Order: sequence, then C-alpha cells, then structure tokens
Amino acid sequence: MKTYVAKPAEIERKWYVIDAEDLVLGRVSTVIASILRGKHKAEYTPFVDTGDYVIVINAEKVRLTGNKEDQKTYRRHSLYPGGLKEVPFKEMQAKHPERLIKLAVKGMLPKNALGKQMLKKLKVFAGPEHDHQAQKPEVWEIK
Repeated sequence: MKTYVAKPAEIERKWYVIDAEDLVLGRVSTVIASILRGKHKAEYTPFVDTGDYVIVINAEKVRLTGNKEDQKTYRRHSLYPGGLKEVPFKEMQAKHPERLIKLAVKGMLPKNALGKQMLKKLKVFAGPEHDHQAQKPEVWEIK
C-alpha cells in the first residue's frame, strides 16, 4: 500500500473565525497552529502546507493564567550593544494585541520557509470586526 502525499494543487482551503475573548493565550494558539498546519485534515502531509486560513477576532481580550500577566515580558534585540528591548505583557496587550497571538502561534510553527508560508494565512484583529466577510468564514468553537 502506498502512502498518500498531498499535492499543493489539490488542497482545498477553508476560512475559519476564532473568537479569542476570555480564552487562554497558549490554549487558543495551539488550536490556531494546528489549523494552520492542516493537522485537522485527513490528507495532512508534514512537508506540504495543507492548512486553512484562520481569522482571530477579539485579540485584545485574550488572557493568561496565574501571575503571568504581571511577569511575562517580550524581548527583542537590535544586534547592537545595549539593543535589548523588553516590553511587559500588559503594555503589549494595550498597544499591539495582535502581536500577542502572532508571536505565540509563530513559536508553534516550523522554523523554516514552510512555517513562514503558514503564518501568512493567519489574520488577527484586535476587536470584533474583520474585513474577510467575502470569504464566508466558518466559526471554529474552542471550549
């Protein structure tokens, strides 16, 4: 018996909407990463982008558990001496709530060109409105 390998031309992509209101950041991110990779499909192939598009709304209302809201920081470095920037979670949530989900999902995807291609299918919006109504997205329920 031969192993089925999905071909990029025959992959059918759907659009899903996930409402992140009052959901834990890590738990919603794992579901999003799984959908972007295509692991929910029977024709999943690890080295082919078989995933679907994901629209995340209410990113500003995502939460963390325990003391992480006060302790978590996001770091980046400019590669110059003294170029370390640290931004606390609360500040990031106030200024750029979309980045919270993008960074969490990015860490769960492959670290190569395939992962970058998958991340392009993620659309994150801070509020309840999104501009992808024409694609007729289905609602994905997370419990």
